Amino acid sequence: MAATALVSTVPVWAEVTLGAVIPLSGSNATPGEDQRRAIEIAVKTVNDAGGVLGEPLEVIIEDSAGKPQTAIDAAKKLVSVNDVALVIGSYSSGITLPMGDYLGQEGVPHLNPAATSGLVRGIGDTSFSMVGLDNVSTEFAATEVTANGWENVAVLAVNNAFGQGVAQEIEKHLTSMGGKVTTTVMFNGGQPSYRRELQQLEATNPDAYVFTAYGTDAALIMQESFELGLQEDAPWYSILITMMNTDTPEDFKKGLTGMDVGYLGDGGEGYKHAYESAHGESFLSAYGGYAHDAVLFAAEAINRAGSTDREAVLTAIRELGDEGFNGATGEIKFDAEGQRVRRPYLKLKVEGNDLVTMD
Repeated sequence: MAATALVSTVPVWAEVTLGAVIPLSGSNATPGEDQRRAIEIAVKTVNDAGGVLGEPLEVIIEDSAGKPQTAIDAAKKLVSVNDVALVIGSYSSGITLPMGDYLGQEGVPHLNPAATSGLVRGIGDTSFSMVGLDNVSTEFAATEVTANGWENVAVLAVNNAFGQGVAQEIEKHLTSMGGKVTTTVMFNGGQPSYRRELQQLEATNPDAYVFTAYGTDAALIMQESFELGLQEDAPWYSILITMMNTDTPEDFKKGLTGMDVGYLGDGGEGYKHAYESAHGESFLSAYGGYAHDAVLFAAEAINRAGSTDREAVLTAIRELGDEGFNGATGEIKFDAEGQRVRRPYLKLKVEGNDLVTMD
């Protein structure tokens, strides 16, 4: 079982307790830390405003370590030992899907702050997404790729539920826009080298390389593509670029462009200020804000429910999702399947070690 960390500004006897399962170790530890910081800020915001149901709020955080079974075990502990009212998590779709299935079987409300695979829709009626899914993000990416004049592209994606969804959707959208995918290569994360996969891509002589990868895996892919000269042959475009930027050294990502979910919506400046004041730097990924909003959304739903009874909380979540809730990432409204609608995206490019928005 992964070690736990208590995120709270109040004593441990607080009566309203939520759980979170996020990657604090493994290849996605950087965005996981971003989520942890965001949750901590949200807890403070809620408690400074009087807590939940007149009681202080606490969030017990478990480390998924980027492994499905570890995430499921962590969720089981939160449900059976800690008796949490709701679980937030996780990060990647390959972790979120099985964990969400378990929570659904137990009737425990689940807020998804980051997983974007279209398969998330199939988790069930106890699961709700703070973030938009891949069918929307890949259409945005395909539009950008087409606008850049890249007619023939090679696609590289991690071989899990998230990556498979991205690969299928980007090809569908590019084809509908008159483009062509010269090859799609799926890779398994955690490898010591990705040169074989990169050479498979290069052999198709594409106009551009379109890829999506997590953290340290992406950093190695960018390093080896640089060393093999692939970055001189054609431009690289990253889908959900903040997943990889922080972990990739400057020398290996020059000229890289891409897209990601919007960091902030109207009213998000307070969260941004709190984050930068607490940590002395800007966000580590695009996904912390969604974890932050999951805590605020959960707190409001429990207040509406008038208790931590899970059925009552589920009813309140659905009502709040119908009406709309304003968070740091903008207005959160759900469709009939509990998925967020109208999620904006950003065009981004690398300058030095930083990501900057493009017009």
